Amino acid sequence: MTATTSSRPISLTRFLIEEQRDKQHINADLRLLIEVVARACKRIAISVGRGALGGVLGSAGTENVQGEVQKKLDVLSNEILLEANEWGGHLAALASEEMDDPHPIPHRYPKGEYLLVFDPLDGSSNIDVNISVGTIFSVLKCPTGVKEPDEKAFLQPGTQQVAAGYAVYGSSTMLVLTLGDGVHAFTLDREQGSFALTQRNLHIPEDTREFAINMSNLRHWEAPMRRYIEELLAGKNGPRGADFNMRWVASMVADVHRIVCRGGIFVYPLDTKIKEKGGKLRLLYEANPMAFIVEQAGGMATDGHGRILEIMPKSLHQRVPVFLGSKNEIERVTRYHREAAG
Repeated sequence: MTATTSSRPISLTRFLIEEQRDKQHINADLRLLIEVVARACKRIAISVGRGALGGVLGSAGTENVQGEVQKKLDVLSNEILLEANEWGGHLAALASEEMDDPHPIPHRYPKGEYLLVFDPLDGSSNIDVNISVGTIFSVLKCPTGVKEPDEKAFLQPGTQQVAAGYAVYGSSTMLVLTLGDGVHAFTLDREQGSFALTQRNLHIPEDTREFAINMSNLRHWEAPMRRYIEELLAGKNGPRGADFNMRWVASMVADVHRIVCRGGIFVYPLDTKIKEKGGKLRLLYEANPMAFIVEQAGGMATDGHGRILEIMPKSLHQRVPVFLGSKNEIERVTRYHREAAG
């Protein structure tokens, strides 16, 4: 990995102002939107950090639109992001993995030109055992002429994203962000209460010897996926002639963050258990923003057959297979799937 480490970290606010003023890469509304999302992530980080002391661990006793049991922190994180973003005047509507339908901006507030989609707490099944979790978000432009955005307004391919990012709540809280001009990492200074730029232009190496996948599903995978993983597991004596290491946190943010920092691949393929659903991960809330970040860092992201960012969404909660990370390995496993499909 090559990245420029800043000897004098600048604040997220200053970074965004310079992107707006000097590079004219973003406008004032998008700058404010990113700042508001970052402030919401700081609030979530505080709740995650308090853990049992904050009374936020355990199940909320409800299910989301995906049919998944919600954790208390899922619900709280969703509320924090909604409350932080609905009044600023820079959004036309919001959509969350935790809600059935888009959330309109209340009529008492002004509306803006952007749409925000987010997974408020990715990996929340790990929260009770103190493993890193995170928030994923994506920003789209509201279609021209749409005054009351509905689900259709959000059904845009990932190539239309104007910004994407994630916060990872680990030993330190980090915000990783792309505005379509590289990927940059910010670390939360807990004493100052603000994010500071700590790495510019993160780059994912083209080659890797690390992979992240849920091996317990091997018996359910399609043949090309089994072929690829069996080659990796064969090590030096196999067709690849090299040993590979597996890493699996079961929190997409944590697994992808490791890849963005030092390379590797993350794969959640199609299998017989989830085939009817189309995949495990959500296109709008997880696959698209992470694919945007990975591509901007020099990596590659596919659904096993084609580029994730070119998929035209058919529904708000559409699921897809996800293959992303170091370019040469993603090209190989994607080629195996294409060859098997004829």
